[in-house]
Amino acid sequence: MSALSKGLVFVAAVIAAAGAGLWAGQNGIVRLPSHPTAAINAPRAEPTGPVIYYRDPDGKPFYSLAPRNTDGGAPYVAVHASEDVSFEPKPKTQAAHSSVPGVERKIKFYRNPMGLPDTSPVPKKDSMGMDYIPVYEGEDSDDGSVKISPGKIQRTGVETVVVIKRPLTRTIQAPGVVALDERRIAVVAPKFDGYVVNVGDVTTGTHVKAGDVLATVFGQAVLDQAARLLIEQNSDSTRIDEAASPPGLKGPAGVVGAARRLQNLGVPEEFMEQVKRERRVPDTFTIRAPISGDVLERNWSDGQGFKAGDVGFRVADHSMVWMMANVAESDIGAVEPGQAVTVTTRAHPGRIFKGTVRVIYPHLMKETRTVQVRIEMPNADRALLPDMYGEVQIATGGNEPALIVPSSAVIDSGNRQVVLRDMGEGRYEPRDVKVGHRGDGVVELTGGVSEGNRVVVNGNFLIDSESNLQSALKSFQTGATPEANQ
Repeated sequence: MSALSKGLVFVAAVIAAAGAGLWAGQNGIVRLPSHPTAAINAPRAEPTGPVIYYRDPDGKPFYSLAPRNTDGGAPYVAVHASEDVSFEPKPKTQAAHSSVPGVERKIKFYRNPMGLPDTSPVPKKDSMGMDYIPVYEGEDSDDGSVKISPGKIQRTGVETVVVIKRPLTRTIQAPGVVALDERRIAVVAPKFDGYVVNVGDVTTGTHVKAGDVLATVFGQAVLDQAARLLIEQNSDSTRIDEAASPPGLKGPAGVVGAARRLQNLGVPEEFMEQVKRERRVPDTFTIRAPISGDVLERNWSDGQGFKAGDVGFRVADHSMVWMMANVAESDIGAVEPGQAVTVTTRAHPGRIFKGTVRVIYPHLMKETRTVQVRIEMPNADRALLPDMYGEVQIATGGNEPALIVPSSAVIDSGNRQVVLRDMGEGRYEPRDVKVGHRGDGVVELTGGVSEGNRVVVNGNFLIDSESNLQSALKSFQTGATPEANQ
């Protein structure tokens, strides 16, 4: 095909396409766009409402509450109420009813979104451009309850719990100091005059067991009675079995037995058995530890003389110690013997020691306004040392069950205590209650609610503010002040 023929075919195709397009436009099959200037010259709705703020004319994120100019001298653009962007869900102003699945509710009026006592029978905006909130029938009931939408309940995290009955427990905290158990301290003090031959391998702080050698001593009075014991045994003038005679009873010869005198001098039984077995009087005898424990005092040295009653050693058993807690005057009424106690110390972080209240001292320390409480605590590994400080926690409380709710459920205004009872379906009713004793995160209620009721423990201040707002709106509608209705 020649070049001329190809050109004629292309021109014919263009003319045919133009004709088809013209025919489609005339018959409405294809709608041609309007002139570009039509959209530019289209009438624009004038902004209404007061000026809310001023924005940068160049579209930058700069705003001002008062008129101002840019650095280049251009004035800021005024933004009216109708132009402001609202992030709140806008109600349908055209409909007088709100559609809920299966239920149609009528809008009674619109209230101020900021909680002011201002209502309107028709949709409107406030001075900040915020939409008034619709109030539906049934949300302003006269039973004192308040209705909260499910969405608001979910957003604010409203939580409820059931009022239950259980014993009220309260933990009293007090400082304490570890002390020795007075019943577990033994003193080695001979009842005769003598001197120390030598001291055993013990020093202050040494841990000894019952029967360990403390010292070897000489006492003339002991030797005299030991010799008499040997004579009595040989002559059979006195019964050897002194245990069969009452204390102080004289023997057939009219004298108190030597064995009894040796017992009174504190001589151990093993010494008397040795005299009888060997049939001779030793020059010295051994003093042994009376109990297992730690040596608190060592007052003897080799060759030292002593008088009757002089303290040679003091030994303490640390397997059981006392914790002397200083309980405040306001808390002492709840403390009783037998209550469980837990103690923590700085020396052993994370470790909890357990004990029991045994004695409440019958006097108050006026300097600190506290009462000392004695707590017995096992100390098998001797981790608790005398004079060590500890944090004491005493678990107090009665055995009688009481109505218990978390402390956060009570709204306390000082002279009035209120809880919000969950009535179901998003409705909550304020209830005046009487508060009893307080425990660990809970409070006792002596009136106003019953066992099994549900009360709000989280988000109650939101519901309380909604209740006060509805009360204010009712007062505003009736022309009365909120104080007049209280």
